[in-house]
Amino acid sequence: MTDTVEFGTEAHEKYREAGETLAQVLDEAEERVEVGAKHIDVAEYAEERIHELGGRPAFPANISVDEEASHASPHADDDATFGEEIVCLDLGVHVDGYIADAARTVDLSGNPELTEAAEEALDAALDVVEAGAHTGEIGAEVADVIEAYGYQPIVNLSGHGLERWDAHTDPSVPNRGTDRGTVLEAGDVLAVEPFATTGSGKVTEGSKTEIYSLVDDRSVRNRQARRVLETVREEYRELPFAKRWLDAPRADMAIRRLETQGVLRSYPVLHESEGELVAQAEHTIIVTEDGYEATTKQ
Repeated sequence: MTDTVEFGTEAHEKYREAGETLAQVLDEAEERVEVGAKHIDVAEYAEERIHELGGRPAFPANISVDEEASHASPHADDDATFGEEIVCLDLGVHVDGYIADAARTVDLSGNPELTEAAEEALDAALDVVEAGAHTGEIGAEVADVIEAYGYQPIVNLSGHGLERWDAHTDPSVPNRGTDRGTVLEAGDVLAVEPFATTGSGKVTEGSKTEIYSLVDDRSVRNRQARRVLETVREEYRELPFAKRWLDAPRADMAIRRLETQGVLRSYPVLHESEGELVAQAEHTIIVTEDGYEATTKQ
């Protein structure tokens, strides 16, 4: 279960500050998603803007296109550009380890209904949030809205708790109804994120990976690997980072070595299992006795 947050405390204010920064940057980044623009330019703009506003990226900017659902972030020399497609922007900000996580989908295809389904599902999910609500109730609301549009919720992706320095913790917030789950308490910090798809409702891992995180902070013998590990430990702790963030000789080789040794975890790009379209909507909230505070809403 996620740590609870007492309102008016330093922790609460830092969660709120992270959310306000993220809301502003997400608005600005969305304006730069247009046909012909480069993925890398949008990602680097968002990450640099977070720094300018006093925060730090809680994870690399995710820019997922069409069948991609999550973990898609451009590499350093990426020349991919946006076409007439569906683009999911998923950004994270932390202030002293207190995290905000939010996403929205930009429709460049001219068929906005899938995006609308995800957004309405998020609104419906948040309508039932309060202390005492069950996460299975939230999932049921998500599924009802998305299925009413004729689409499917992605059932093997979910919302999640947020703790200091941990962007994915309990409780899981499902995208379908279930008797399993957790009863929410006032002060719980959650990222609620419906995914809607024109496909079967499941994702699988692809072969491309640009995002990693530290999972076992132990000593390593190789000099290049040790230097990369020191940077990760000092700059990102256990939060996810992008390979392109590392300015180190032979960084690719060092990352592969650290992953093989179980020091780093990789996050392969997740694809809709049938190659169908995906839309996402997400806000970070703090549960209250009679509702919630959305830290990532302007």
